[in-house]
Amino acid sequence: MKKYAVIVAGGSGSRMGASRPKQFLLLNGKPVLWHTLEAFSAAYNDMQIVLVLPPGFLEEGKQIIQTTSAPSRVKIVAGGATRFHSVKNGLEHAADNAIIFVHDAVRCLITPALIRRCYEQALQKGSAIPAIAVTDSIRMIADGKTRIVDRNALRAVQTPQTFRAEIILSAFKQEYDPRFTDEASVVEAAGADVFLIEGEKENIKITLPADMLLAEQVLKNRSGALSREE
Repeated sequence: MKKYAVIVAGGSGSRMGASRPKQFLLLNGKPVLWHTLEAFSAAYNDMQIVLVLPPGFLEEGKQIIQTTSAPSRVKIVAGGATRFHSVKNGLEHAADNAIIFVHDAVRCLITPALIRRCYEQALQKGSAIPAIAVTDSIRMIADGKTRIVDRNALRAVQTPQTFRAEIILSAFKQEYDPRFTDEASVVEAAGADVFLIEGEKENIKITLPADMLLAEQVLKNRSGALSREE
């Protein structure tokens, strides 16, 4: 079946405190975005990638694409006013009869293994939403008071959120709702069930400067492991 990855990098990354969006910051000598593109290219030889970028950074994105291992498989489009609209712009370039991944560009530690597991489950169940157990104690605030929440019933959701094309393409025909926080919420609002799959603890979303330091160490550890295997 055809495979399309919509890589969303439409944000400004203001919490990083940098002068440019975090997806363009260098991580081990390469832009954050580069590492994400390489993971999806490596997962499947027939993976087609739709890269959604802020309108003012399309040229810089094109330059990064040319340094990847499979530039001919990457198409670049401009993002919209919200994540919903950015994803919708990307989905316009995906095909029917496909499995479609939607992934945050700044989750640059994603592994090809997780991408493949998401693909296999989406084939069988229609969707695969990576999620991991919550390890911190969680409290809910309401009416000026707090109460403990059972963390065993909670999961932290990641990407790539993966769907059969007919499910996600139909869901994104809805009008935008501010309650749409991710693709799973859009699909659920359209009446379809979504199914979780075990994510990866290292599949973090680069948000703060400390995340860059952690990601750098993870990549160095992976590189070292490969060297030892060789």
